[in-house]
Amino acid sequence: MATEVVKGKSVTVHFDGQRCVHSRNCVLDHPDVFVPNVEGDWIHPDAASADELMRIAKNCPSGAIRCERHDGGEGEAAPIVNTVRVRENGPLAFNAPLRMRGVDDGLRATLCRCGASKRKPWCDGSHADLGFSATGEPAVVASQPLASRDGELRAEPQKDGPLKVSGNLEIVSGTGHTLNRVTETFLCRCGQSRNKPYCDGSHRKAGFVAE
Repeated sequence: MATEVVKGKSVTVHFDGQRCVHSRNCVLDHPDVFVPNVEGDWIHPDAASADELMRIAKNCPSGAIRCERHDGGEGEAAPIVNTVRVRENGPLAFNAPLRMRGVDDGLRATLCRCGASKRKPWCDGSHADLGFSATGEPAVVASQPLASRDGELRAEPQKDGPLKVSGNLEIVSGTGHTLNRVTETFLCRCGQSRNKPYCDGSHRKAGFVAE
């Protein structure tokens, strides 16, 4: 599926349907810009201000929506604090300057933690069909404030194993509580760990297969 590109007077909207996890923030916040269930054109950039379009893009957890300004205004900035939110019964939602296997992956991405996505390491919504069950409020781990809270974050999916993440990162619950602060961690992506969101080696026993 190719990225849809819709140019408005002040903003061009890029929509990557393969990244979309149907959080529905866009159609609920601005159904006049993103019009659901219609034939033909469904993205209308001129229905909202440039600032409002940038806010919509920022609220898209998967990075499926990206807005490119051409009115001289500020584009989307990297966050002051790199975070990954643990979604209840769902994926890991990153907000950071993310490099996936050394390639720029934007500032927002939702990565699979149920083990069933056909687009690993990215989420494709398979957790819903699978009936994946995993808390978005795991236990808090005692941690010290990071010396720096931003900067590049590197994600390296391990073959048949977890997601290795390196860089400054705060692990956050679905309701916004800081659970841990790390500069390197291994996050479960097989869906079998008993210590989610962290890897506990269960992928080996489960026979998890993924690049």
